Amino acid sequence: MGTQTPECHFVALRSQRGQSGAGQAEILVSGDHQADSQLLDDLMIATFSQRRSEIIGNEPLISAVMDRWPALFSERQLSAEFSRIVTKDLLESFLDGLDALVASLLELYKSGVSSSRRLRLSGVLHCLVVEYFYVEDTNQNRRTAALLGLPCYLSEDSTDIIRMCDAHGENLDVIRKGMQVGLLIGHEGTLQDAFPLEVFNVAVVAEEKIILHKLGDIPTGFAMLMAAIYCLNLEHHRNMKFSCEFLQRVIMNNKLDQCSARVHGLRNKLLRYCK
Repeated sequence: MGTQTPECHFVALRSQRGQSGAGQAEILVSGDHQADSQLLDDLMIATFSQRRSEIIGNEPLISAVMDRWPALFSERQLSAEFSRIVTKDLLESFLDGLDALVASLLELYKSGVSSSRRLRLSGVLHCLVVEYFYVEDTNQNRRTAALLGLPCYLSEDSTDIIRMCDAHGENLDVIRKGMQVGLLIGHEGTLQDAFPLEVFNVAVVAEEKIILHKLGDIPTGFAMLMAAIYCLNLEHHRNMKFSCEFLQRVIMNNKLDQCSARVHGLRNKLLRYCK
């Protein structure tokens, strides 16, 4: 096999030199010569105010933001942007908040399985116990069950927000159709359970475009989805309004005092299970 020419990405970041904002810092990133990550971090910090002004003020399409600020669309930079906005570490706040409530959420789901409106919960919980006495009750799977069970428990329709796909057997253009904001969870082979115990790839989708991919697990995918909503000024999908609010207000402990009555009620139920 011949040597493949590395794909090059040109990233232009406007610096804020002088009142006119003229001057540009240009970084050429190739497969062989990675840009200095600290320099890129510094440039993203320097252009933060300008970027927020454009995104909030102009409400551009995602494709326009990707053309204008391509460096933003990586796990590292999206996490950093979230921290600049919320002054919290993304994964730490999300996973710590989730872990504190996983056991209570799963107990609540078990009590809700008997309701005909929540029969989907039984499929999610079944993934934690597979075939006789073989238990797939790892912490990662418990996190995943807690997250995917949330819209089921709240009787919300997640089909336009969370989609599973065979990483090798489905057309991504088709599977993304209609996804305004959500997660695409890739697995290998036929999916026979509510969620795959082994995930091939997780991607964040906005306006039917994959804006971030190669995320290693579903909980990280949810965290990055929340980061994208904050950083790109996206609206929660109305079909998962309360699930997203719960993740934002309760799991991430952001403006908890602004919870809706429904999310506040769910939080109170969980607190009783914690006792």
